[in-house]
Amino acid sequence: MLFTEFASLVGGQVLQLGEDHPLDAIVTDSRKPVITRGSVFFAIHGSRHDGHGYLGELFSLGLRHFVVEHPVRISELTGASVLQVPSSLVALQTLAAHHRKQFNIPIVGITGSNGKTTIKEWLYQVLAPGLHVLKSPGSYNSQLGVPLSVWELNDSYDLAIFEAGISTVHEMEKLSDIIRPTLGIFTNLGSAHNEGFTSLAEKADEKAKLFTHCEATVCCADHPMIVESLSKRSIKTFTWGLSATADVRIESIQKRRARLRFRDQYLEFTLPFDEPVMRENVFHVIAFMLLRSYASQTIQDRINGLQSVPMRLELKQGIHRSTLIDDTYNNDLAGLKMSIDFLRNQQKARRVIILSDILQSGLLPEELIGKIRGLVSVDAVTEFIGIGPVLYAQRDAFPGGTFYQSTNEFLQHLDTTKFTDAVVLIKGARPFQFERIAERLQRKVHGTVMEVDLTAMVHNLNYFKSCLKPSTKIMAMVKAFAYGSGSEEVANILQYHRVDYLGVAFADEGVELRKNNIRMPIMVMNPTEESFPWMIEYQLEPEIYSEKIFSSLLGFLRGRPCTIHLKIDTGMHRLGFEEQDMETLTKLLRQNKDIHVASVFTHLAGADDPHHDEFSAQQVNRFTKMADLLDQLLGYRPLRHVLNSPGVLRLSQYQFDMIRVGIGLYGIDPTVTGNDNLKPVLTLKTIISQIKNIKAGETVGYGRKGKADKDITLATLAIGYADGFSRRFSNGAGNVLINGQLAPVKGNVCMDMTMVDISGISAQEGDEAIVFGPGLPIQQVAQWIETIPYEILTSTSERVKRVFLAESV
Repeated sequence: MLFTEFASLVGGQVLQLGEDHPLDAIVTDSRKPVITRGSVFFAIHGSRHDGHGYLGELFSLGLRHFVVEHPVRISELTGASVLQVPSSLVALQTLAAHHRKQFNIPIVGITGSNGKTTIKEWLYQVLAPGLHVLKSPGSYNSQLGVPLSVWELNDSYDLAIFEAGISTVHEMEKLSDIIRPTLGIFTNLGSAHNEGFTSLAEKADEKAKLFTHCEATVCCADHPMIVESLSKRSIKTFTWGLSATADVRIESIQKRRARLRFRDQYLEFTLPFDEPVMRENVFHVIAFMLLRSYASQTIQDRINGLQSVPMRLELKQGIHRSTLIDDTYNNDLAGLKMSIDFLRNQQKARRVIILSDILQSGLLPEELIGKIRGLVSVDAVTEFIGIGPVLYAQRDAFPGGTFYQSTNEFLQHLDTTKFTDAVVLIKGARPFQFERIAERLQRKVHGTVMEVDLTAMVHNLNYFKSCLKPSTKIMAMVKAFAYGSGSEEVANILQYHRVDYLGVAFADEGVELRKNNIRMPIMVMNPTEESFPWMIEYQLEPEIYSEKIFSSLLGFLRGRPCTIHLKIDTGMHRLGFEEQDMETLTKLLRQNKDIHVASVFTHLAGADDPHHDEFSAQQVNRFTKMADLLDQLLGYRPLRHVLNSPGVLRLSQYQFDMIRVGIGLYGIDPTVTGNDNLKPVLTLKTIISQIKNIKAGETVGYGRKGKADKDITLATLAIGYADGFSRRFSNGAGNVLINGQLAPVKGNVCMDMTMVDISGISAQEGDEAIVFGPGLPIQQVAQWIETIPYEILTSTSERVKRVFLAESV
């Protein structure tokens, strides 16, 4: 849809008509824009932020379509198209609703008070092996999140899953028009947002509006209010539960073994979870799969792989041998019941709950306290800690409990030793910031982790886009485990942000990406004869760099079509066809018309250094001459690309049709001249396992290579060369950063441990040690052992846990 067509769809006043491209990306957050030729920014005036203040910034990044709610300074947006509407949000919802109508595929809509995101994620897990499934990211279930999710629909998907959440009346009609689900799941009813409704029945009726167009809606037959709300709207249900009227009746549950009756047949399933909250979610998934006619064995195989979805109930190691149930996501009565059921299922004798006031329950304080007291029974909770003015005022209702008026007051009086050997449920409404409590009680000894800041990566991607013409495509290199950061997760975010191509080193890397639902084109840089079957099966595109590998591929194909990329050697002298090879190459191409050449490319040997600019220009000239020859032979023009990360930053005049970006995505400046616009993405950190005092003259480590010339304080770190921390860092060659100070390596780096001298540094066991990251740039770390950041990154072992951080990506 062109911008002008969009303007006709939503109405409003066109303040300026400049560029008019098909819309392909929606931007609502100026901090993380997706800049494409068809990007459109919806300036939303919210209670805390006004998107109209960022128009100039986005224009400078290359965005050329804007939707605003009031007149703006057009002089700052020369050449852009600007549409003024009464509400940017409504315009966005209208666009998403129109977009949704273009697709005739099953759409699953999920609503309810709890479990929406978990069930959505689990449905994705069980359906994805056989279908290309789109799901809304995170908890994108709001008036803004839903249209952003639906916009991602395209022809490649077989099925989509969207969740919808409301807080008051008349909101669901809008979400229903956008999602228009053909199948539904109504999870349950709780007290969250009760203040927006006159009764629980009204809330049920409002939520039921999502399923107006559904062929069938899955729900629990043991929730009569849900069943009634659907029945009143003549919505066909598919129920599960203990009720005799359930379509899928639970006959018995013994531990994890469930016996069900469905269509006069008895089915047995082994459930992957014991906890009631998890079991309820699993039954929704099983019922949905039965509705979709999946065989019982297939269902069992799929649910065996279900994993807990963090963000709701998350089990963590706490200090003093405690266990934490971190449920700081929300707090309502239904969620509290589920959390206490989970708490009751833990094996420790001491069960402690730290609970905040339950907000927006719609109940009088006395009634609310009565319900909480009924849930917090002696057999479930042995110690109760209440935080908030309501609980504090009603503290006499909980004999033996401890109460505080605020989170700050609790933290000021916190004695962590009181939680020794306990399992602690931390459940608080968002305004109480209970994540601060979880942080204080959580054990810091996590071992070695690589933190990957996906928000910073998106920033870097957009910076590279700002260096390019709008028509230039991007190939992102995710070879070598995505430079050590984790291929699947990185590829997912790149796919979400509409990168055009991915590049991998070997076919098995591409296969793993395909198995994890990465659908974008993938170029394989080092194909082998053994990998040709994978190329065809998983639609991977080999780089062809020699007559030998090309002939081998043709022999395997035997006339079958295949898409390839031709590598030209213009001076790197690594891989590629040279000028004298062109006659042979053109002959093979003429004889095999089923081969489609997607791109022709070369690699600049010195793009990072201005001293080699003249040679780079010579390489480009050679490349252009050879690429022109291939165009004449083929009768069409394949994509051309020569630039890598340093090339984009320094030699953007050679961008041709596509560029390849790799190390630059991770915020590492690969140029000699320097660039301050990239944000670091990766942090490798470990922890201090033990601290010792070493006397002068004693030795440290294998071979006694480390000698204490004086009394020193020694820290043993939980990282070694098996994790990728090179032995070349031994004996003072390398350092780590502990509490802002450098600590040199003492003795030889061991397989799993490294000793460092922390004399004069205030530290204790469990403190973090940064190997590279904030305060210790990876470039500096690489210089210590005379190597490059590429080697440091790709040496980081896969046994090192990757932790992915993001605000909203």
